[in-house]
Amino acid sequence: MQLTAVFEPAPEGGYTCFFEEFPDVFSEGETLQEARTNLLDAFHEMASWHREQARQRPTTPSVVREVLELAHA
Repeated sequence: MQLTAVFEPAPEGGYTCFFEEFPDVFSEGETLQEARTNLLDAFHEMASWHREQARQRPTTPSVVREVLELAHA
């Protein structure tokens, strides 16, 4: 899976950033590299939070969970 990251110069310096596909995942950094790292961290935190929320929901024996690798075919 590939995501499109958007980096915008911040008026106070550095960059703000977000993913076009997930605009609610955003971050910032003093440099482009720091902003990239922070944005990826924010994405992983968001995914982990959603995973935990999903695991707390009641399930039935018929529910199947499996990990899928998101790779471009």
